[in-house]
Amino acid sequence: MHDFELVRPTSLDAARAAFAGSGEATWLAGGHTLLPAMKARLRAPERLVDLSLVPGLTGIARDGDRLWIGAMATHAAIADDATVKAAIPGLAAAALLVGDPQVRNRGTLGGVIANNDPAADYPAVCLALDATIVTDRDTHAADDFFQGMFATALADGELVMRVGFRVPDASHYAKFRHPASRYAVAAVYVARFGDGVRVAVTGAGPGAFRWAEAEAALTADFAAAAVAGLAMPADDLNGDIHASPEYRAQLCAVMLRDAVTALQTR
Repeated sequence: MHDFELVRPTSLDAARAAFAGSGEATWLAGGHTLLPAMKARLRAPERLVDLSLVPGLTGIARDGDRLWIGAMATHAAIADDATVKAAIPGLAAAALLVGDPQVRNRGTLGGVIANNDPAADYPAVCLALDATIVTDRDTHAADDFFQGMFATALADGELVMRVGFRVPDASHYAKFRHPASRYAVAAVYVARFGDGVRVAVTGAGPGAFRWAEAEAALTADFAAAAVAGLAMPADDLNGDIHASPEYRAQLCAVMLRDAVTALQTR
């Protein structure tokens, strides 16, 4: 690991100034991706701007049809929060499937979506729940925010402040986890709204994406039978030592049916 400077600002203005005052700075949230990359010398920032002492980045509150969660809220906090459980229990359950207890107690919502790992959970959650991502500079719809493997709409230095999830009538996250990393080999989040159904997939491709055919089928008839014969093309899916593209395509179909079945039995 290369030498670096750690700055721990106590206000948003100070955090912005610290970031702008270094030629190669990066934000530090939970650090579960950044620090391993630095240890492997894949990243070498001159300055880390730690956000843990910046106020106003951890709140959770419902406002109308949106559930707002601060970017520095940990996965454990989201999984355990009474407001989250009441508004979107599927989101609380998804947070509980992130990593292991150590990861959940340190990792943050904002860190995950800013990193946009292709096997991360929250990008699919954001897409399925029609999320709005508010930064210190702009507001992004989830459909426009995630732009491929480790790529987002964030400009250099732009900081995620909070995320507003649209509250569905019901939702469920079905995840096939890698046994060691707990990342998604393939996972599907299904959210049912009064005006239709949104379905998002993670772990299977180069980034999270919506499954339009599944959305159309479930909007017409919300039943496991409606997607029983639905198959995902394997052409653009990931293939690695853990699963072939064809196997991931099959997993997506299974996870989709599992999610719909779980919602039908409630």
